[in-house]
Amino acid sequence: MFDRTSAGALALAAPLLLSIGPAQAHDETKYPDWGGMWRRPPGVGIQWDETKRPGLAQQAPLRPEFQKVLEDSILDQKAGGQGGDFRVTCVSNGMPRLMTIVRQHEFFITPWVTLVVYENNLPRRIYTDGRGFDAEDNVPSFGGYSIGKWLDTDGDGRFDTLEAETRNFKGPRNYEQSGIPLHPDGESIIKERIHLDNNDKNTMLNEITVIDNALTRPWTVVKHYRRQKEHNWYEDLCSENNNHVQIGGQDFMLSADGYLMPTKKDQAPPDLRYFTKK
Repeated sequence: MFDRTSAGALALAAPLLLSIGPAQAHDETKYPDWGGMWRRPPGVGIQWDETKRPGLAQQAPLRPEFQKVLEDSILDQKAGGQGGDFRVTCVSNGMPRLMTIVRQHEFFITPWVTLVVYENNLPRRIYTDGRGFDAEDNVPSFGGYSIGKWLDTDGDGRFDTLEAETRNFKGPRNYEQSGIPLHPDGESIIKERIHLDNNDKNTMLNEITVIDNALTRPWTVVKHYRRQKEHNWYEDLCSENNNHVQIGGQDFMLSADGYLMPTKKDQAPPDLRYFTKK
């Protein structure tokens, strides 16, 4: 007899059965082996274009007003400030800077989404289930909203390349620590083509093209990641030991003994109007 207990058990099991179904249908042999820890290769820095030094040497194709933003950022940094490097406040690196891989990352591939998991940022989701940018959960974020598709470029029956497009941003965002800016309108379009090196399956290439209203033309660079199969993961929380302090738009530091200190020569103390005795 089909009693209420059985019905209740089936009701509880239904979500689990639904979740098991797609997992069983996932054929890993159709997707590339991107397992392991991925890091920047030895000798590669955290500048945007790996082939050039950071800052002005990047020769970013910026419009004049945004070139001045970069120059002002570099001048401020030379004087002891942080310029346009917003990461010192522990906000997300955002896209496309996330894909410079300041810390190591890992890929998890399923038919409907590929996760890029970092140690020092929220995971990034690249949806591959056929959705569009009109999805209900597409809200502005530092990382943007990514839609991708898998390609079998050599016709061997196995996907080898992930193409992704990312839109819908909030900011501020930049490319690297020198402060190369993206436009604050959040209208960037970032395209990626990610695949393993044909001659070295432990090297991954990510061709990234940024279309942004701060640029005079699309800007394309190629990032390299190196696989490290034996690895240890650790927790890296920006806010845990961050001694950078911003008050009233000015940069300060916390000393080792917990006192506020200047970052620039002859820097005035912050406005203490709310701490003044009356």
